[in-house]
Amino acid sequence: MNNAMETKSAVVAEIAEKLEKAASVIVLDYKGLTVEQVTELRSQMREAGVEYKVYKNTLVRRAASQVGGDAFANFNEEQLVGPNAIAFGYDDPVAPARILKSFMDKNPKKITLKMGVVEGEFYNESKIVALASIPSREVLIAKLLGSLKAPMSNFVYLLDAIIKKQDEATEA
Repeated sequence: MNNAMETKSAVVAEIAEKLEKAASVIVLDYKGLTVEQVTELRSQMREAGVEYKVYKNTLVRRAASQVGGDAFANFNEEQLVGPNAIAFGYDDPVAPARILKSFMDKNPKKITLKMGVVEGEFYNESKIVALASIPSREVLIAKLLGSLKAPMSNFVYLLDAIIKKQDEATEA
């Protein structure tokens, strides 16, 4: 096998490993971005622990076929055309969608979300945008704790009000 084939095989194996390991994989068309915008997007991705890579479509298709499964069946010749980048989210499956949606809002008509796979399920563009609206894990935990704390706090305020009212009644 020649050197070019070995290099391509190594890249396909790398992509396949990332597709299997990632909690979410989002494919986007980035052709409207300037170098500064790509740098900004990569920086935001890096801060959130998301990997942003550009691969050749043919290599991505080969890797997706190696991974198999119904979710990656749409990584085919019809879908993977043109300049594409891939965002791999490992820890937080919602992070890539949230970052890309936020970036799209700041830079309209610069990138297009094509498709993705989140925790083994295929997502089209509209599902990815809906996924991006889910608050972060920390926000959800804070809301849950606030919901759990509210009834107890209200009960304490009620008891305090009763005690104050009784104190006023005994003073009078």
